This record gives sequence, structure tokens and C-alpha cells, in this order.
Amino acid sequence: MQQEIDAFLAALEGERGVSSHTLTGYGRDLRHFARFLSGERVTVWSAVTPQIARRYVATMDRRYARSSVSRRLSALRTFYKYLYREGMVSRNPLVLVGTPKQPRRLPKFLTPHEVAALLAAPDVTTRIGLRDRALLEVLYATGLRVGELTSLRRGDLPSNDEIRIMGKGRRERIVLLTSAAQDALRRYVNEARPSLARHRVVDAVFLNARGGPLSDRGVRVIVDRHIRKVAFDRRISPHALRHTFATHLLDGGADLRSVQELLGHASLATTQIYTHVSRDWLKRVYDKAHPRA
Repeated sequence: MQQEIDAFLAALEGERGVSSHTLTGYGRDLRHFARFLSGERVTVWSAVTPQIARRYVATMDRRYARSSVSRRLSALRTFYKYLYREGMVSRNPLVLVGTPKQPRRLPKFLTPHEVAALLAAPDVTTRIGLRDRALLEVLYATGLRVGELTSLRRGDLPSNDEIRIMGKGRRERIVLLTSAAQDALRRYVNEARPSLARHRVVDAVFLNARGGPLSDRGVRVIVDRHIRKVAFDRRISPHALRHTFATHLLDGGADLRSVQELLGHASLATTQIYTHVSRDWLKRVYDKAHPRA
């Protein structure tokens, strides 16, 4: 069954140009289903029935969040479309399997005061501190996904305030850097990065303490460390800086279409959740500030 998974991933990469992160996720989700099928004594994809698929969903419902269940079902549906197209199955057993309804969650974001404290947290008298300040400034200034940040190469570095990004679905977009982010990035590249690289030829912009490319997990560790340093009373992920970027733009008067373009969302509907976040923030400000609220 792994042979079909490998062929599917190769087709995704060749036909749709999906990112390495997406390929890794699809592979992980499909192997999870294959292990379940092994327990069901199913050895070929064509033997999967809607009943088996529903049992799989019921098993996941007891162990995983709804978002994880939905993601895995999406991967399986895409996989079975491929198998049907290639003549490997005669039907898609996922067609009649419903996706769990997702609870509506507003994304977490930081206040301007919290952002200022976070950006000031790294010790810029050290090379690691210079790297961390540049990393945090770039995340907040651009709204980049963590994977997009770690994919930055030296050739992507701007001569002005623009960076060209290849995002999800191989969609290219331009993101803008604030003057503070430009200064922090310039100091890191000129003063700290050469020391971290230790004369090694490494193309990634952001490096770890050993001189290798910084990983997605490494970025999360860095953000968590500085969050704890400024003692926020809630858990903030690197992705929260992307949410913060969008929310602050809308609070500042940016139109939704421009924010969509900067975030690299394929659909405006994806960006619209930030209008609810922004309104919620404005309501809290109003309730706190208005004498008769």
C-alpha cells in the first residue's frame, strides 16, 4: 500500500507543485490510515468500504481534535480521487463519510503593548539575540508562515523593503518589511550570521546555534522562550504573530483585500475571520474606554 502512497505524493509534487511541508503532512496522514487498515486486515485500497472509513473516523474522534480528523479526511479524499483517476479503485469510500463540524475559534493575537515587549525581549548584545530579534521583527512585519520564514534563502534578502515569497500552492507574493524589521535583519546578517555559519556554506537566512538551517520547531522554541521571558499569561505560538499582523492591519484601517494579498490567502473568505477578531478587539476597547459602556 506504501507504493500507491509514494506514487500519489510524487504526482502531487509534479502536478500541483505542493510544498515539502504539505507532502510530509499528506504522507503522515495516509500512513496513519494504512496502519488502521492493517488492524482491520485490509491490504488493498480498493477493499476499503464506507463502513470501514466510518470506523476510522469514530476511532479518531475519541483521540484527536476535530481539526486533525478533518485534515486527515481531506487527505484521504484527495488520495482516493487520485486512485480513482488512475483506475486503481472503482469508487471513493469517503464520499458518504461526513466531516466533523468545526467549532468556530477566533485566532489568538497580541496587543500592540505585548508585541513591543516581545520584540524587545532578545538580548541584542549577543549573536543569538540579534538573530531572534530579526526573526521576531520579520514575522510581525510580514505575517509570514513559519515554513515560509525557514525557507528564506540569502538570495531572497531584499535590497529595499520587499521580499518575494513562494507560499502555499506555489503562489508567489510580495511581503513588505517595516524599517525596524529591515534594520534588525541587516544587523543579524552582517554581525551575527557569519559567526553562526562558522565559514560553512549555508544558504538559509536563519541559522541555528550549530550553524545549520533553523527548523520550524526551532522557530517555535525561540518564540516560546521569549514569550516566557516577558511573562505573558497565555500560550502564544509563532502563528499568533501572523494573526497579530493581520489584526493590527485591519485595526489600522487596511482593507480586507490588501490583507488577503499580504497573507497569501487563496480565498477572501479565509481572511474574513480577522474582521471578527478586529471587531471583538474594538468592542473590548470600546467597553473599557467609553464612560457609559
